[in-house]
Amino acid sequence: MSANDQGPRIRRIPDGDDRERLTCPDCGYIAYENPKVVAGAVVSVEGRILMCRRAIEPRKGYWTLPAGFLELHESPEDGARREAWEEACARISIDALLGVYSIPRISQVQLIYRATLAEPGFSAGPESAEVRLFEWEDIPWLDLAFPSVRWALDDYRARLGQSHFPPSGNPAGMTGDLF
Repeated sequence: MSANDQGPRIRRIPDGDDRERLTCPDCGYIAYENPKVVAGAVVSVEGRILMCRRAIEPRKGYWTLPAGFLELHESPEDGARREAWEEACARISIDALLGVYSIPRISQVQLIYRATLAEPGFSAGPESAEVRLFEWEDIPWLDLAFPSVRWALDDYRARLGQSHFPPSGNPAGMTGDLF
C-alpha cells in the first residue's frame, strides 16, 4: 500500500450518521468537515466607520469591514482584534457582539463585534489596498464586498446608543448570496 492509499479517502455514510463523510476504510477514522468561523468588527471613530478596500480575492477592490477567519486556539474576540490589526493596522477595543450571521452556501458563521479604536491611528495592512473612515452617508453601499457587511452596518446603526442588546442574525430570508 502506498502512502497515498492511507487515511480518509472513501466517502460513505458512517453508522449512526445521516450524511456522507470522508472515511478511512483501514482504521474507521471519519473526517468531519465543519463550517469556518469568521470574526470581525464594525469599528467606529467619532461617528465614522472604519472600512477596508480589499487587495485580495474574493471581491478584490470592494469595501469590507476588518474581518477574517478565526485561527485555531483563538477566541472570536482575539480574532476580531487580530484581523483589525492585519487589515487596518488598527488596535481596537470591543464593546459588544453585534451579530452572528450564517452563510450556508460557503459554510461560514460570522461573529461581528461593535468596537472603537483602542489607540489612535490606522493604515492599510497587506490585505487592504486602502483603509478609510466613512460618514454614514458616504459609505460606498454599491461597492460593499459581501451582503454580511451591509447586515452588520445596518445592525450597528439600529443599535446606536444602546449599551445592552441581543446579537442580531441574518435579515429575514437572507442567506448571504451575493447582491
